[in-house]
Amino acid sequence: MMLEGKAAVVTGGGRGVGRAISLTYAKEGANVVVNYVSNPKTAQEVVEEIEKIGRKGVAVKADVATDKGAEAVVQAAVDNFGKIDILVNNAGFTRPAMLHKMTEEDWNAVLDIHLKGPWLCIKHASNYMMEQKKGYIINVTSVAGLVGTVGQINYSAAKGGIITLTKSAARELARYGINVNCISLGIVATDMTEKIRTDPKLAEIYMKRILLNRFAEAEDIAPAFVFFASEGARYISGQILCVDGGYGMT
Repeated sequence: MMLEGKAAVVTGGGRGVGRAISLTYAKEGANVVVNYVSNPKTAQEVVEEIEKIGRKGVAVKADVATDKGAEAVVQAAVDNFGKIDILVNNAGFTRPAMLHKMTEEDWNAVLDIHLKGPWLCIKHASNYMMEQKKGYIINVTSVAGLVGTVGQINYSAAKGGIITLTKSAARELARYGINVNCISLGIVATDMTEKIRTDPKLAEIYMKRILLNRFAEAEDIAPAFVFFASEGARYISGQILCVDGGYGMT
């Protein structure tokens, strides 16, 4: 197992991509803090599955777009597992609108969860990782952050910001043995992408952009998160790995 004995925090770990990451980490030997903000049932179900695998799991309700919430999820790992080795900044949602119709509230809400949240979680996790002289931080961006997208200027701006956040954090934290990388996703079959996948017109438009000609399942992208959290990635930092079926290059 690639993550035997490691302690991980996965924000937004109760559903979709976060759920797949949490369960895959457990299968690879890690204990996992499953963060959620609004659905305790799904988060607890993930914890129960983690425990069936034979690892420890704990569900933590916290809004990681706040300093208090970010501190709470990191502290949960330290309190329950004695340390934090891995941080995955995955939590997020969308509030789409054309830019001339988008409200300031919509802009702030999306920037807060997708960009401010990762900064706050890195801030708190790195305090422990610096003492350990080791740690793996993985930020989640999107093809939208690389090429932009219509009707989601807030989401695209936040995801573009994640890329430079990753590179800046990698430069600051390298001296402490902390690796910071970024995984860019395309369209993964989750609740957040349901409209795109189920609307025939939208599905056709997006499918033409995906070289592998299918939407991703959450399990398709989980192995990349295992790699970036493992010893195999110990000499990789400040990098972007696109796990998007070729979407980002078209």
